[in-house]
Amino acid sequence: MTKASPGIEAKAAARLARDVARLESGPGARRTSQSLGQAARGFVRHPSPWLIGSVLVGGAVARGFVHRYSWTELLVPVALVVLFPVIEWVVHVCVLHWRPRRVGPVAVDSLLARKHRAHHADPRDLPLVFIPWQVELWLLPAYVVVALVVFTDRAAGLSFLVAATALMLGYEWVHYLVHSDYRPRSRPFRAVWRNHRLHHYKNEHYWFTVTSAGTADRLFGTYPDAADVETSPTVKALHG
Repeated sequence: MTKASPGIEAKAAARLARDVARLESGPGARRTSQSLGQAARGFVRHPSPWLIGSVLVGGAVARGFVHRYSWTELLVPVALVVLFPVIEWVVHVCVLHWRPRRVGPVAVDSLLARKHRAHHADPRDLPLVFIPWQVELWLLPAYVVVALVVFTDRAAGLSFLVAATALMLGYEWVHYLVHSDYRPRSRPFRAVWRNHRLHHYKNEHYWFTVTSAGTADRLFGTYPDAADVETSPTVKALHG
């Protein structure tokens, strides 16, 4: 791959700085500046971290009672981590951005899709950032069933449960942090923060990953140069 000239790289860096400055001062700009600790205290006031965390801790404790370990057991958690950006992208596009439709007299429109439309309408409403607790009440038990019934190896099943809920909790934390008043300090999180805010305030048809930047979006062609993308009129009103 040919390396870009220093002049082109400098222009790209300047354009990125301008994009970030517009996001920080435009719609959805922060009201205050939070520390990471303040953001964490706000995070744990919501039910989702407790629901997910309970299953995560329970799975970890149960795994500790299974005194059998092997390297092959790590294949499932590693695969989940590697595939998570793709899973995140598919869920965001196919489930959260579901366009309501009718099948005969029946309206097909899930709670997740309805809540996500409300989230786009008001990205500053922090309770809407989280996976709805009504969904977690069946999704988390479904993870437990998969771990205990689908996996023939109890140790591998419990490792799956720990990995799946840890990733789920990590998603909730990163998504909350992006929408909170915490200002990104590290370069990797700043990239994640910028991508997700572009999705909410620039164009809802791009930048679908939440916990990573430029991963699955590059794979599926939804990671354009922000300067080449027009601001969508439906960015806060999905599907118009």
